[in-house]
Amino acid sequence: MEIRALTAVELSEQIKKGNVTVRQAVDAVFEQIERTEEIYHCYVTLEKEKALAQADSIQEKINSGELTGPLAGVPIAVKDNICTKGTLTTCSSKILENFVPTFDAQAVENLRAAGMVIIGKTNMDEFAMGSTTETSYFGVTRNPANTEHVPGGSSGGSAAAVAGGECFAAIGSDTGGSIRQPASYCGVVGLKPTYGTVSRYGLIAYGSSLDQIGPLTKDVTDAAALLEVLASYDEKDSTSAPREDKDFMSDLKKDCSGLRVGIPTDYFGEGLDPEVKEAVLQVAQVLEKQGAVVEEFPLSLVEYAIPTYYTIAAAEASSNLERFDGIKYGYRAEVEDLHPMYKKTRSQGFGPEVKRRIMLGSFVLSSGYYDAYYLKALKVKALIKKAFDQAFENYDLILGPVAPTTAPKLGQSLQDPIKMYLGDIYTIAVNLAGLPGMSIPCGVDRKGLPIGAQLIGDCFSEKKLLQAAYAYEQCKEDK
Repeated sequence: MEIRALTAVELSEQIKKGNVTVRQAVDAVFEQIERTEEIYHCYVTLEKEKALAQADSIQEKINSGELTGPLAGVPIAVKDNICTKGTLTTCSSKILENFVPTFDAQAVENLRAAGMVIIGKTNMDEFAMGSTTETSYFGVTRNPANTEHVPGGSSGGSAAAVAGGECFAAIGSDTGGSIRQPASYCGVVGLKPTYGTVSRYGLIAYGSSLDQIGPLTKDVTDAAALLEVLASYDEKDSTSAPREDKDFMSDLKKDCSGLRVGIPTDYFGEGLDPEVKEAVLQVAQVLEKQGAVVEEFPLSLVEYAIPTYYTIAAAEASSNLERFDGIKYGYRAEVEDLHPMYKKTRSQGFGPEVKRRIMLGSFVLSSGYYDAYYLKALKVKALIKKAFDQAFENYDLILGPVAPTTAPKLGQSLQDPIKMYLGDIYTIAVNLAGLPGMSIPCGVDRKGLPIGAQLIGDCFSEKKLLQAAYAYEQCKEDK
């Protein structure tokens, strides 16, 4: 049996049957890491000894019948902006290069409770600010599909680790597409849940009203299983939403009968690569054959999503990143006087993209421009949510592309930050409206680079998303 060829759910089944041990699964992952990590650079921190100790403890609990869940014994990777007790959590930034949390994020606690083995922390754009995983202080991550290309961002390390066989599943965070876009670029499944479904306690904040933790997996079944583990109400997170029905695996079936799917005409205009367009429209055809009703419709305000998002996200980032001053934790510049120490610590500790967004956020929050920019952005955000609400009166799901193109080459995006920002045009509105969104692999372009299709649902409709994604995935496999 080739262990690494198994999905996460399949691996757990084999472990529970006694055909594979948890230690063997962890060893298989680290053997692959030793072969490819020097090329891909998916991880900032690896914890082999801790992982093996976890493996032995989890194996005992599986053998005794204490752990019976669908992901028990599965090795998983965690994005490096999600706190892990006793393990470096750097946000891929110099300013946190020596930060070791004294607690686990609630999402990490849930992984441990489910019997998953945490093997390491994945590389990312610094403080999740970027779309390529090139702004990391620790160096770039490469796309396993083609190492001359980016894996996407900011959860590029997590997506590349899953695609490259360096873990069986991973978690990332999505502020404006940071799970879905790298999933699309790397050819894996990525799911951004409804805002509030997964606790943000222990997630180092970028944009607090937008951030959400979610799964990156090999297939849709794994995504549903991992979402079941992650979803939980948490009193420590004031934005956490109580959800009674979290059995996301139960409705996975090869049937889309009666499902109403809307295709926004605004998403298929100028700037969309013809190969991406064709691949996404083929998904619509498959869903239609499975019984879905597919229609085109206009989704307004798309052109305003990017300026709205970057105004709000930068404003929240400038506030959230105030705490990194060299006093309480993290990097500190060697300067005797207090104010020069603040200035030098932040100048040396933050990279160019983080500084750019802090400055933009401070500008839009300043007294002379608050009404003109930030307040106006909040009003447009409300209008974007209203436009989606109107769309979901007629449709169960919305289908569109994840990104305008496939993964660009390394070095291309950083030359023009505005162009990098425009690459988020199809994903950011989902975060502004607090909706669930999902990227599923739907083909490759002529260069062999993966293409992802995006499914968007109304609030708390992850089951419909997963149902449609599963039906498409099964039909594609039958071919």
